[in-house]
Amino acid sequence: MRRGTLVQDLGKLSDEQVAALHGDWQVWARDDQLPPRTTSNGEPWRLWLILGGRGAGKTRAGSEWVRAKALGIEPVANEPSLRIALIGETIAEVRNVMVEGVSGLLAVHREDERPRFESSKLLVTWPNGAVAQIFSAENPEGLRGPQFDAAWCDELAKWRNAEDTWDMLQFGLRLGSWPQVVATTTPRRVPLLRQLMADPGTVVSRSATADNSANLAPSFVAEMMRRYQGSALSRQELLGEMIEDDVGGLWRRDWIDAQRVRTAPAMRSIVVAVDPPVTATARSDACGIIVAGRGEDHRLYVLADRSVQGREPAVWARAAIAAQKDFNAERVVAEVNQGGDLVVSVLRHIEPGCPVRQVRATRGKWLRAEPVAALYAEGRVAHVGTFEALEDEMCAFGSDGRAHGRSPDRLDALVWAVSCLMEPEPARPALRLL
Repeated sequence: MRRGTLVQDLGKLSDEQVAALHGDWQVWARDDQLPPRTTSNGEPWRLWLILGGRGAGKTRAGSEWVRAKALGIEPVANEPSLRIALIGETIAEVRNVMVEGVSGLLAVHREDERPRFESSKLLVTWPNGAVAQIFSAENPEGLRGPQFDAAWCDELAKWRNAEDTWDMLQFGLRLGSWPQVVATTTPRRVPLLRQLMADPGTVVSRSATADNSANLAPSFVAEMMRRYQGSALSRQELLGEMIEDDVGGLWRRDWIDAQRVRTAPAMRSIVVAVDPPVTATARSDACGIIVAGRGEDHRLYVLADRSVQGREPAVWARAAIAAQKDFNAERVVAEVNQGGDLVVSVLRHIEPGCPVRQVRATRGKWLRAEPVAALYAEGRVAHVGTFEALEDEMCAFGSDGRAHGRSPDRLDALVWAVSCLMEPEPARPALRLL
């Protein structure tokens, strides 16, 4: 149809018809923003996973799906979903992005159908009685009790307690004939996302930032492509791709995932390893602080990542001492290449009785890390939970001794902790590691 004919036809519509056409998401949406009817096996889907780059239109797709569910708009829904869960990284993120954002729920409704947001009650209520409750992934227990027939999960790959929050949601999806979930996220290499993508009840849509360029500032798209085109960061953040392990890295993500556990057994010994930053500015490297232990089963367990961004020594020293006390660690292992005796002095100034062991690197990062990576390959090291920043450094660690172009401070601390724990028991002489 030519443009002139189309304009003439639109001119024949009443104001009500124009408003209805303008609000019909099925007309304006891209194919990747509309849910498929079934999975690839022809079965009804339980999870629609929308993977996309920054600004690709994921939030709009999630908002429109919830709108259709709440109002019972076909072909998305045959009848209204009266109990809906809205889950984000934090309560503030749900409110600012999913509800009140430019593409959030309040923005995509016509005035006559727009729901009411009660921020004090964390509720979104539609005129037809449908209700959406707001939850944060920081508090999985908040999902214990309520029940739903639909849910929208935003930026799932960023959730701090992803597995626990997801599990609690599943127990609550017990209303209606076929409860469904939409998850919108820029992909990151996290175990839960990999599991969901492999589930036969999941359908996956993908979109790139450029697909939504008509709704973005042209300068933004051009600048992002100029800066990051061809990089792994571009593939993840702009193209919405799931980036696998870096070629040539010492670690593989499947090694970590295969040994991951939720709880640790009784520990024979625990150490806190510290890799202090060289400088103390807000933009300096992080201070790597890793807690690890040897279990009664003689396997090694990474218990916590307490790393803090590089600041004045008192800040990271207090964080290390707090970790030592929280886990009842037998000692703090501190690298002293950069700070020398000052590192130990700072720790003991804050905690005079702090048991500190000094270690000094005499070999390059890659050579020091190789024996530790070998333990992971043999399945002798397990992570208790998920440590995204640490694991990203491990899998991006290259032969130049850097990860993503930066010093791998968390990884350095991990290497010291594991190396210390691998020394023969029962006595560990306080000697410098080579």
